[in-house]
Amino acid sequence: MDKKYFTDQLSAFAEKLGLTVSGEILDKAVSLASFRVVSKGSLLSAIGDDTSQTALVLSGIARCYYISEDGSDMTRGFAPEGYMCMDEGLFGYRERICMWETLEETTLMFCKTAELKALIDGSAEFKDIWIILLENAMRYKIYRENSFLTENSAERYIRFRKMFPELSGRVPQKHIATYLGIAPESLSRIRSAMKEEQENEQ
Repeated sequence: MDKKYFTDQLSAFAEKLGLTVSGEILDKAVSLASFRVVSKGSLLSAIGDDTSQTALVLSGIARCYYISEDGSDMTRGFAPEGYMCMDEGLFGYRERICMWETLEETTLMFCKTAELKALIDGSAEFKDIWIILLENAMRYKIYRENSFLTENSAERYIRFRKMFPELSGRVPQKHIATYLGIAPESLSRIRSAMKEEQENEQ
């Protein structure tokens, strides 16, 4: 895999998000990065680790989660292709606030957080892209807050499948359940009820 392969992938991700990014910016981002293929089930970073590295998922899926007092984990979110992971440092955190792991064999583009922030600060084009990404992140945060306040568990699951159809078949159901704030057994009942309803409609 050469430099063109990675710039082409970044260009495709940008296009999917509706962003226009010059080749010069893409080349500069790739020149600052290192790339690594990480096996499924690997711990990328833990709570309390430093935030000197940020990564972009080129293929595969990463998951961020918290550990409760009883030792169980609670999923905060998923990072499939084209999404950032281990990005706390970009928001001013010096230590990781959640755990990050891979759910599939995952190819990651690693950047030093300080160099990435300098690139954002030093480029009007990159700053505009960053603002769009922040707006998308804020919309997602508002959606999550609203869903927990106004929707029941079944409605949250239906919305999740509509928003992230590619994830429902790739992510273990137990992680989707904790992401939705429900027990895995409850999600199983919801899925069974939905399947039965679909069969009755046929």
